[in-house]
Amino acid sequence: MKYGEVFTKGIWERNPQLVIGLALCPTLAVSTSVSNALWMMLATSFVLLGSNLLISSIRKIVPAHFRIPIFMTIIAAFVTVVDRLLSAYRPDVLHALGIFVPLIAVNCIILLRGEEFAQKNGMFASALDGIGMGIGFGLTITVLALVREILGANRLFGYVLIPGLEPAGVMILAPGAFFSIALMLWAVNALKSRRNRK
Repeated sequence: MKYGEVFTKGIWERNPQLVIGLALCPTLAVSTSVSNALWMMLATSFVLLGSNLLISSIRKIVPAHFRIPIFMTIIAAFVTVVDRLLSAYRPDVLHALGIFVPLIAVNCIILLRGEEFAQKNGMFASALDGIGMGIGFGLTITVLALVREILGANRLFGYVLIPGLEPAGVMILAPGAFFSIALMLWAVNALKSRRNRK
């Protein structure tokens, strides 16, 4: 197993949102600002890394018929840690991300990585997989948030970019989210198709 490939596959080859089509709901809902996107990336990456490591470490002693409930309990425990840390130190972030922090517990990416990868591989490879998938998730949501915040609010990290410019408010709304993710999906598929032809 090549560790470099394990790490990078989540960023491009098996990007959770743009290739596999998972976690589109939090991606579209939280990507109204780059700040929200970065916090969501950190929270999801923490849960991915922690759950992958723990699942990998107990994989040989978990009975096959109890796998999914045990994995879900592990994931829920890490989500609870994130929720409590944000509640204690960054309640503003927890308020901005809303229900999507607790919903990390049922994010298909995390259970998929535990079931598909961590339960079959060692801890180091599982950690790399978790970090790579977290970065892939984070890059997608951050690029989407950049487009939406700049075009839809004429702001970046809360600062006005071009004074007096009227933003395209629809980009902050749901139609702007769907339009932006559709363009990203088209671009990724076009690049992959072009690369495959070569």
